[in-house]
Amino acid sequence: MSATLLIAQRELKAYVRSPLGFVLAAAVLLGEGIWFMAKAMGSPGEKALSAQVLAETFNGITGGTILACLIMSMRLIAVEQEQGTLILLKTSPISDRVVVAGKFLSVMVVLTLLSLLSAYMPALIFVNGKVSLGHIFVGYLGTLLLGAAVTAIGLFGSALAKNQVIGFIISGAIVLVLLLMWMVAKLSEPPLSDFLDGLALHHLRQRDFMTGVLRLDNVAFYVSLCFVFLLATIKTLEARRWR
Repeated sequence: MSATLLIAQRELKAYVRSPLGFVLAAAVLLGEGIWFMAKAMGSPGEKALSAQVLAETFNGITGGTILACLIMSMRLIAVEQEQGTLILLKTSPISDRVVVAGKFLSVMVVLTLLSLLSAYMPALIFVNGKVSLGHIFVGYLGTLLLGAAVTAIGLFGSALAKNQVIGFIISGAIVLVLLLMWMVAKLSEPPLSDFLDGLALHHLRQRDFMTGVLRLDNVAFYVSLCFVFLLATIKTLEARRWR
C-alpha cells in the first residue's frame, strides 16, 4: 500500500511541476463553466426545471471529465518509455500491479479535485432552485465512475504505446468506439441492439446518473470496465518485463 501511495505521490508531483496540469485544469473548468452558462442555464427568457438544468450541467461535466482523463492518462506509462525510466520499474521489486494502481490513483485524486472545483455549478442550482443533495451526489458519482473507466482505458493505451501521442490515439479510439456504440445499436435488431446499447460508455449509462437515478447495473458496468482494462494494463507490463 505504501508503494502504491509513493507512486501516486510521484505522479501528482509531476502534474504540479508541469504547467500542463494547471493548463488542463483551467481549460476543463473553463469549458464546463461555458457549457453551464450556455447550455444548462439557457437564454434569460427560457424556463427550465432545476432538475433539467442540473442534468445538463452534469452532461457538460462528464464531457470535460472524459477529455481530462484521456490527456492525464496518456502519459502515465508512455512517458516512462520516452524517458527510459520504464526499465527501472521493470527491474524494481515493485510489482506491476502496484505501479498501475499508483498511477491510476494519481489521476483519480486530480479528477476528484476537479470535481470539487466544479461544485459551484450544482451549488448555484441547489441554492436558487429545487434539487436534492442526493441528485447532486449521484451525478458526481457517475462522473467519477466514468472518469475511472476512461482512466483505465487510457492506462491501457499508454502501456501499449512508445510515446504519449500514440497512447492518446489508442485510448481515444477505444473510448470513441465505446461512446458511439449506441449508434451501432440502432442499426441492429434485438437482442443484439440491447447488448450493444449496454456497452455504450455514456449514452444510457450516464443519463440515469445525470437525472439522479442510482442503478447498481450502471455502477457494475463502470467497475467491470475499470477491472478489465486495469488487468489488461498489468498483463501488458508483465509481458514486457519478460521480453
